[in-house]
Amino acid sequence: MPEQRICSFTHEEIEPGTGMMYIKRDGTVYWFKDSKARKNMLKLKRNPRRLKWTRRYEKGGIK
Repeated sequence: MPEQRICSFTHEEIEPGTGMMYIKRDGTVYWFKDSKARKNMLKLKRNPRRLKWTRRYEKGGIK
């Protein structure tokens, strides 16, 4: 049985055989479901709790 991975940005499950792994210089490993999640986290430095399309979204807003 393949290992289930969770996207580091959206917290959605990644299907086996898909997704991307990103390793920072300090050894931190990030898994991304697609390029949209990767770009939003690494390039645009967005907070996933502010984006409605992520599972980390908070309805009441961030305080």
